[in-house]
Amino acid sequence: MGKTILTVAVTGNQTTLAQHPGLPCTPKQIADAAIESCKAGAAVAHIHVRYDDGRPSMELAHYKEVVDRIRDSGCGLIINLTTGPGQRFIPSEDDPKVAAPGTTLMPPMRRVEHVIALKPEICTLDLNTMWSGTSCVINSPQNVTVMANAMKEAGSKPELEVFDSGDIQLAKVLIEQGVLEEPPLFQIVTGIRYGFPGTVETLVYAKSLLPQNAHWAAFGIGRMMFPMVAAAYTLGAHVRCGFEDAVQIRRGQLAESNAQMVAKAARIVDDLGGELASPAEARAILGLKA
Repeated sequence: MGKTILTVAVTGNQTTLAQHPGLPCTPKQIADAAIESCKAGAAVAHIHVRYDDGRPSMELAHYKEVVDRIRDSGCGLIINLTTGPGQRFIPSEDDPKVAAPGTTLMPPMRRVEHVIALKPEICTLDLNTMWSGTSCVINSPQNVTVMANAMKEAGSKPELEVFDSGDIQLAKVLIEQGVLEEPPLFQIVTGIRYGFPGTVETLVYAKSLLPQNAHWAAFGIGRMMFPMVAAAYTLGAHVRCGFEDAVQIRRGQLAESNAQMVAKAARIVDDLGGELASPAEARAILGLKA
């Protein structure tokens, strides 16, 4: 096995300040958490942004400040910007075809404006259409194609976030059509209700569906975050951890920081005989255009 790429997902858009009062929310907090995590062993930072009060944000100014701070730090961290916000539809109870309050569904180009402007080395491309809580996440093949083409124009490599087996099949079709370039990069998401469960058996199955030349990573949420670090590494995948996915370092104990989580994931990989990739090594592994 080659070196393992560790991604830190520092804040997400679902974790709340009520769940962890130290959740990074301001651009400075998010950037600082990413930089500290890089020093602890992360090669990639998966970035969402928020308003200061913790609400999810899609403001270009927030993304730009985070990206500028990380780039100006000189740590070399690979930046991976989310394009997940803007995909949720909540049907009204009295008329399901009408959007209820809380719906965020928007045109695909609005979801990649920050990618076009900031040109990160990686950005996520969600391929799932599924229920998530009380909302339906919708990523139509047409919208995914529009976003993928915009990412290609920006020079950003899509990280294909897949939540169930059908998402991998959609990715294969888009690869066959030339929408997605090879070799693809997959991120297998486990533990989301109605999607892939967070088990070793799930990862073995999901791995069997991937294209032969794919780079891939996997992660679990909640209490399965660290067990899935071990499972993913053992199966030859890259790994991920961070406050987006869980807030406890062990049962009943809040993590002090994203960096503490990264350090624990690094120990797991080391104890299993692996070695983490530096940002420069991760770029070489993935063939990124720095």
